[in-house]
Amino acid sequence: MKAIKTFSVVTSAEALFLFPVIGGFIGLLGAGYFLGCSFLMSQILAFFNSFIQIPVDFLLRFFPAMMTLAFLLVLTGLQHFDGLVDLGNAIGFGNLKERREAAHAWTVSPKGALLAIFIEFWAVAGLFLMDSEFAFGAVIAAEVAAKLAMVTIVWLGNPTHTGLGSIFLGMAKRNRNIVAYFLAVLILYLLLGLTGVLVVLLSVLVGVVMERTAQSVFGGVSGDAIGAANETARAVTLVVLAGVLLL
Repeated sequence: MKAIKTFSVVTSAEALFLFPVIGGFIGLLGAGYFLGCSFLMSQILAFFNSFIQIPVDFLLRFFPAMMTLAFLLVLTGLQHFDGLVDLGNAIGFGNLKERREAAHAWTVSPKGALLAIFIEFWAVAGLFLMDSEFAFGAVIAAEVAAKLAMVTIVWLGNPTHTGLGSIFLGMAKRNRNIVAYFLAVLILYLLLGLTGVLVVLLSVLVGVVMERTAQSVFGGVSGDAIGAANETARAVTLVVLAGVLLL
């Protein structure tokens, strides 16, 4: 089992430069799911609205946004979401040892739950504010940005301790990771034009901020910090794109 985990870690590290492409594929699945949910909910809500007055416009935005985020979280096995919760668990403790222990505990503290809810709320809010036609590209863009933030935090950060995480970070620090940024720019420019370049810059900024946060909280970059960067970058991207749409 340990050999399988090590192989998986090494394979992921070697493919780090392809993370934006992987994010694009995940985003494509999520975008398709969003459109499917929007169509299905429009039919269901129209049926119920024929019997009783309900806020159709609100629900037609709310349910697809919530369901799409849930789909994306489950698609990645809730691993990144768990990292966000663990980061919240650790924040506020006085010393490094306590923060690391809190992150590895099999419990969810109020702080962990609050941070996770806060970040995911903004992801849902971003999708809620978008028209379905624009949301399709936005979901893809958000997942590309999320994976590019992961590339950034991994490339910049140092491991918190020796183990699978340190193996991953050590092998991931390769010059060819620059390809990830070119791939992200290509994908996002084709999707959103110059706005896509803004998304790339935002995702890099999120990666840098999360690396600094991880250094402050954990004393380095851990798997939890990498997962938290993914979730944060997705939420930031969706909110910013919703803002661009509303301007």
